[in-house]
Amino acid sequence: MVALLPFGVSVVAAGPVAADTNPSAFDFYVDSSMGSVKSRIVRAADGNTDRVVYLLDGERAQNDYNGWEIHSAIPAALAKFNINVVMPVGGESSFYADWDAPSSFAGVNPDASLFPSRDSGSAVAGWDETSGKTYTYQWESFLTRDLRDALRDRLGFSDSRNGIFGLSSGGSAALLMAAYHPDQFDYAGSLSGYLYMSAPGMREALRAALLAAGGYNIDSMAAAGSAKWARMDPYGFAPQLIANNTRLYIAAGSAIPAQQDLSSADAVIQGMPLEGIALANTKAFQSRLQTLGYDNVTYDFPSIGVHNWGNWEQVANRMLPDLAQHIGKPLPAGQQPPGQPPADGQGPPPGDQPAGGQAPQN
Repeated sequence: MVALLPFGVSVVAAGPVAADTNPSAFDFYVDSSMGSVKSRIVRAADGNTDRVVYLLDGERAQNDYNGWEIHSAIPAALAKFNINVVMPVGGESSFYADWDAPSSFAGVNPDASLFPSRDSGSAVAGWDETSGKTYTYQWESFLTRDLRDALRDRLGFSDSRNGIFGLSSGGSAALLMAAYHPDQFDYAGSLSGYLYMSAPGMREALRAALLAAGGYNIDSMAAAGSAKWARMDPYGFAPQLIANNTRLYIAAGSAIPAQQDLSSADAVIQGMPLEGIALANTKAFQSRLQTLGYDNVTYDFPSIGVHNWGNWEQVANRMLPDLAQHIGKPLPAGQQPPGQPPADGQGPPPGDQPAGGQAPQN
């Protein structure tokens, strides 16, 4: 099936991917205005309840498992760092936002078979035909109220000094959560995120992306030029992150494929232009922070990397020590968080190393 991607790039898109799940993860259901929403939880190896991180998916989020669990070993790696992992499930094309209305086009939703996240007109594994269409997406409220309260009340998880990171549309969403909910999130990471959503042409590019990923209407999320749309743009809310002193990890690949990517048509045809857009957005956001004098941030711009899970898993592995240092209860100066490899020990997998401001001792 052929899909139209931002800026007119056409690709052949695959359907949902069968999950290769983490045996230590368990389902955690929470009631909300969107119905009963599943998350997947992996507990920290040492059993603590203080150190918590939320992992946000991308536009093609499935309704069975979070993409981080399907496509990467990051949840297990976080648990070994003695970090509790929270993986919300679902939210295809939602940007994890509170939408204005259920997605529709003048009250009509086109047949789902037209869109590349579907293999047929009927529901297929991992997706359904109702998400955000028969009800209004309310993902920000869910993550910062319903899920937060349930994790605290039912599992005893800390609801402050949490971390959050995401890829692609989940990257901008992670920064939004930290900007507007600093009592919950002290750390936010964006991996190939769209961090300048008000840039010329970006809204129409995102319109095409939401249409391609399930047939969603961006106007149902937020009207063009509205206060809600402005509120969603990381470039615009950067001063709020600074006021909160949020620790940030900001990454995007070069849009140059790795050797292993060359065997995949999707990685080249789709992954290169999408990562190019994310890189341009991320570089603009970096300039914005630098102009504002903010250095509580690490930038990671590897010399290779396209818009795919191979890139995001490597970046997330490099981020782990910084994340571990900045969530949970503040540590005495010089003390490493539990589970972190010693300074002279084995760290994350090798790769282009990030650059940016030094991690402050909180």
